[in-house]
Amino acid sequence: MEREKILLILFFMLIIFIMSRSKKKNNKSRKKRNKKTSKSVKQKNIKNQALTECSVDPLTGFNRNGYCTTDDNDHGTHTVCGQVTDDFLKYSKSKGNDLITKRGSFPGLSDGNFWCLCAMRWKEAYDHDPKIAPLIDLDATNKKTLEYIGNDILENYKY
Repeated sequence: MEREKILLILFFMLIIFIMSRSKKKNNKSRKKRNKKTSKSVKQKNIKNQALTECSVDPLTGFNRNGYCTTDDNDHGTHTVCGQVTDDFLKYSKSKGNDLITKRGSFPGLSDGNFWCLCAMRWKEAYDHDPKIAPLIDLDATNKKTLEYIGNDILENYKY
């Protein structure tokens, strides 16, 4: 009887240990995002609210201000704030856009980085294989993206 109690306690301790490790692993890739906004950034996100910061480490954005802002000079429409994955980075490189290799002031990206991605490249990856399209920070994704990708699709990739 005493042995059964000890085994039962050990079993539950093992379950708790495994669950806590699993939770830590999931939180590593989905940590809470900073929802910083700037009064100088007038563009809106896909929710028609103030655009929030995508990333300052690495520093992203067509204008390298941390936000997925765009203008007439942004021919790539860098408006999607996505959390890149190795699969997406490899796909993008295969299409001629190497985001992995460090060049000049560009640090090179790695799995888990947030970056203002070209709306059409994100959509192209999605059309090729929906599993390689990165998760998206909707609050930091520019409203201009809706001209290229439907809101229903974007909502399914919410970070």
